Amino acid sequence: MSSVQSLKKQSQMNGAQGIVSVMEHEAVEKVFCVPGESYLPVMDAIYDSSTIELVSNRHEGGAAFMAEGYAKASGKVGIVMATRGVGGANLTIGVHTAYQDSTPMIVLLGQVHSKFRGREGFQEVDLDQFFKPISKWTYELQDGDRAIEIMQRAFRVAQSGRPGPVVISLPEDVLKEVCDVEPGPQFVKPRPTTSQSEVNQLENLLAESKQPVVIAGGGVKSSQAEEALVAFAEKFHLPVITAFRRHDVFPHNHPLFCGHLGLGTNPNIVDTVKNADTVLAVGTRLSEVTTQDYSILSSSHKLVHIDISDEVLGKVYAPQLGIQADAKEALETCYQLTIQPTWKQWASERRKAYEKASSLQLDEHSPINSFVIDQLAKQLPSDTIYTNDAGNFAGWLHTYFPFNERNTYVGPTSGAMGYGVPAAIGAKFAHPERHVVSLSGDGGFMMTLQEIETAARNNLATIHLVFNNHMYGTIRMHQEMHYPKKVIGTDLGSVNFVQIAEGLGAKGFLVERAEEFQNALSEAMNAATPTVIEILTDPEQISIKKTINDLRNQS
Repeated sequence: MSSVQSLKKQSQMNGAQGIVSVMEHEAVEKVFCVPGESYLPVMDAIYDSSTIELVSNRHEGGAAFMAEGYAKASGKVGIVMATRGVGGANLTIGVHTAYQDSTPMIVLLGQVHSKFRGREGFQEVDLDQFFKPISKWTYELQDGDRAIEIMQRAFRVAQSGRPGPVVISLPEDVLKEVCDVEPGPQFVKPRPTTSQSEVNQLENLLAESKQPVVIAGGGVKSSQAEEALVAFAEKFHLPVITAFRRHDVFPHNHPLFCGHLGLGTNPNIVDTVKNADTVLAVGTRLSEVTTQDYSILSSSHKLVHIDISDEVLGKVYAPQLGIQADAKEALETCYQLTIQPTWKQWASERRKAYEKASSLQLDEHSPINSFVIDQLAKQLPSDTIYTNDAGNFAGWLHTYFPFNERNTYVGPTSGAMGYGVPAAIGAKFAHPERHVVSLSGDGGFMMTLQEIETAARNNLATIHLVFNNHMYGTIRMHQEMHYPKKVIGTDLGSVNFVQIAEGLGAKGFLVERAEEFQNALSEAMNAATPTVIEILTDPEQISIKKTINDLRNQS
């Protein structure tokens, strides 16, 4: 029995202790926060807990990203706390990321005294309404004796159906009220499966197909269905493409893997979906990026959409067959199909198209970004976890890096800048025994680099790569495409990231050549502290295939 739960034997709990008792009951190990006086009773209850570690961050945005990255890497619910309106506003970006990425997260926010509500009290914001559009559920606790009930509901809502963030605001006086209800049973995730009728319909659709393809998304990760997907694809020889930033749901070295639908995806990979006649979408909401601006599916496709949420089915495209089911349960049930694949040649052709598009050809003229990806693949263990920020530099990772093991990628489908550093630290908290590498541009890195001190303080040897081209590169690219030569707002000044890293308790390296990066990475792999490797990149090489001059000439 934990320290907080043992209080029940001695006296009644208060609301804050009830909240923490539920965390213990649900096996929470890490809580991320920036401390605030409005929720001190919760922090005090965590102090009395023998099983929960409180991680104090440098910024609420970093705390939210760290909790979200931790949740993705661990498969558990991420917990983040902040104070009132100002702290809550700062972590909004992480809540939005969890919402778009379908990541289970519980956000606990301090709130002004309940008797002061509605008077525009100090830092007062109507938090449940503020977060409602980007959360699965929001609630303001009004009675301390309901703290356990509401917290258990938060765990259920965050993990049931399509996972996502739940936001609970906590008036400081309510946290001190008596809470005399013991936690109910530990949450067990519902796993709905397909009906026999749906299996029969799927069999009929595939039996008529000549060129099918699977698009696999985050639902495969949420249900831990990676092995089931491989088995299903192998039995029916189905080519598999991964949804935006869901690289690790299917091994890239598998002969049926045919690419990733992301930003700047090679046209030959996009053609795999465009030329398919049947699309089996598993655990994906078919987002704007995955569908290439909603352009790659048409009325000529037969769409089978499998998702755990009925709100996802038909939201973007009306399917011929919509199946509301857990991805693993659905794949294992549909394994019983008796059809014989007649599309092996099709699958082989699409694999060759992927291999051609993802082949990394290196010579003395290759940008250093290419050498970095090559060295990451060669030097680091295959179970290394990678995270990335938003930016064109990520195109090299998404296009050329081979993700061959499950649970090795943590990335924001929301496209949030500043994500890479704290998400990597969150992943390292989840798996301290594994290498964790973040990739950022100089713009995004500056937004959350202060969290490197959090890693150093907690003895986490994360590795952070900074691709420095002294500008907001993605925006510059679009600027040159639409308003060539009219550069405004996208140039950035010079920053000594090595010195900043050392000031935050990390090791720092500056590299300009491939061999320098090779040596720096080797040292980082053996370091006992975080490492920042600043990589000076050519500003002219604006993307994988284009230079700034190319963009100006084609406009």
